[in-house]
Parts: sequence; C-alpha cells; structure tokens
Amino acid sequence: MNVTLHKNNNKRRTALYIIAAVIILFAVLSFAGNYLVNYAIGRSGDGGDRNVSLEVDETAGDAERLIAENKKIQQQLNEDFLENVEEQSVYIISGDGLRLNGGYYANEGSHDWVIVIHGYRSNHTRVTHYSQRYYEEGFQVLSPDLRACGESEGDFVGMGWLDRNDILCWIDWVLEQDSEARIVLHGVSMGAATVMMTSGEETPEAVKVFVEDCGYTSVWDIFSSELKLRFGLPEFPIMYFANINAGLRAGYKFDEASALEQVSKCDKPMLFIHGTLDDFVPFEMHDILYEEKPGDNKDKIIAEGAGHGEACYLLGDEYWDKVFEFIDTYME
Repeated sequence: MNVTLHKNNNKRRTALYIIAAVIILFAVLSFAGNYLVNYAIGRSGDGGDRNVSLEVDETAGDAERLIAENKKIQQQLNEDFLENVEEQSVYIISGDGLRLNGGYYANEGSHDWVIVIHGYRSNHTRVTHYSQRYYEEGFQVLSPDLRACGESEGDFVGMGWLDRNDILCWIDWVLEQDSEARIVLHGVSMGAATVMMTSGEETPEAVKVFVEDCGYTSVWDIFSSELKLRFGLPEFPIMYFANINAGLRAGYKFDEASALEQVSKCDKPMLFIHGTLDDFVPFEMHDILYEEKPGDNKDKIIAEGAGHGEACYLLGDEYWDKVFEFIDTYME
C-alpha cells in the first residue's frame, strides 16, 4: 500500500512538473512574441533603423563608391529642392480615426500626380530624392507619413497592410484637389509593399501605374527572415506567438499581410525594382513577386551590386529614365 501511494505521489509530482514546465514555456514564448511585436511594429520599437554612412574606405568596390558619390550629389539636389519648392502640410483622417500627415509639393497646372511612399520606420522627408525627381519631371507630388511614422498618429506600424487602406484615402484626397489627376504610386521598401498591397484593391481609374522598389513578399516572410538574420532564431514557435499578439494588439496578423497575394490580383501596370545585394529584403523576393503579377503590363529594373534601397543611387539617371519611360507608356 505504501509502495502504491509512493508511486501515485511520484506520478502527481511528475504531472505537476510537466504542467509547470508547459506554463513556463508558454509564458516565455508569449513574452517573446510580445517583445517581437513591440520591437518590429510598435511605434517606439527598435527594429529596422539602418544608418548608412556616405563615406567609403579604400577597400570599397566600384559599385559602393558610385553609390556613395551619387548619394552626396542627391543630398545637394534635395537641399536645393527643399529651399526652392514650398512644402505644404496636408492631412487626412484614416478609416479608424487617425490623423495622417503628409507633405505636398504643388506643380501648378499639371494633372500628373505621384504618391511617394517611404520605407520602414521612416517618414516622407527620407524620400525627398524621389519627390525631387518627380517634381522636376512635372508631377504634383504627395508624400505621406505612414501611420505610426513621422508626424502621423498610430501606435503600430502597418507594414503596408493597414497602410493600403490609408493610401486609398490619400488617392481620394488627390482626386478632391484635381478631378483630372493621373496618379502614380511609387514606394520603397515598406512603401513598396504598401504599393503592392494597394494594387490588389479596387482603385479609381485615375490610378495609372504602380512602381515598387525593393518590396517584400509578405510581412510574415520579412520578419521570419529578420528573426533568423538578427537573432539566429527559427520562425517556429516565436513567429506564431507574435502573429497572434499582433492580431490582438495591432489589428492585423503577419500571415494575412501579403503583398504577393495582392499582386496576383493587380491588373494595372507595375514596375518592379531591386538590388541584387539587398541584405534586408532578400533579392529572390523580386522574381517571386514579378512572376505573380498577371499580364504583360509589367517590367523590371535589376541593379547589380546595389543594396537595400540603393538602386536609384547605383543606376543614377538610368534608373529614372527607365522609370519615366515605363510610366509614360501607361499615363494616357
């Protein structure tokens, strides 16, 4: 009898240990998932900031030197542009009640418009080089701060998924200013994902062309990639806990936010751009996205030797010649 009681006590103790271990593991994974959400998309999170120096050392290759030189040239062009062209502060109210701000550079008399969309944890001032080029080409330029970025409200970065609905509101804003507007959407990185995610929605006839520069296939894919590269961790199980956490706190799940799926529904022209040495959004995502876009109203620009968001600096005028050639084909 004592032996039986002892065995039962051991079983109970073992069961309690297992239960305790499961509870601790669940708590640790929940904490990790919560941390990843805060880090990756929380407004004050630390994810994504990548500062690139304009200086290169003696070991730099030709591509790296050219990128650095063109960045310096573009910096001066940006300064001249901002000194001579007035930026008007504009805003909209999103569907969920957030005040979203942006910069507008009026090019009076033109019905050609571009919405320039910045990247991850950035703001519209960081894409002035795109705004300047479009303005010089005769476009009216609108460059919004995406939610939880810059001067716009919001607690969580939308990663393009929430932003797609905000861009639809900005498109309506453009049409309120100019009922004859012909609109291009041009985005880089997260802005490119925003462009692609918007492309899968029903857009007004006024929206003519989409240009995406180094966008990712999905939020799940890019965060899984970063989880491995930055922390050396596999996507299972942390991404799954983060996915649930994001759905509860941010209003969207990582696994639903797919640029790839949205691109598959896009019937309007799209230009795909990517650098082959991109260490943030893997270059292989470019071909996957390009192939998923239906129709023959598409093209690509491959920047051999360019890193993330560097295609315009490496290719210089060649980049813009190809961009505007593509746009001109479809603007009527």
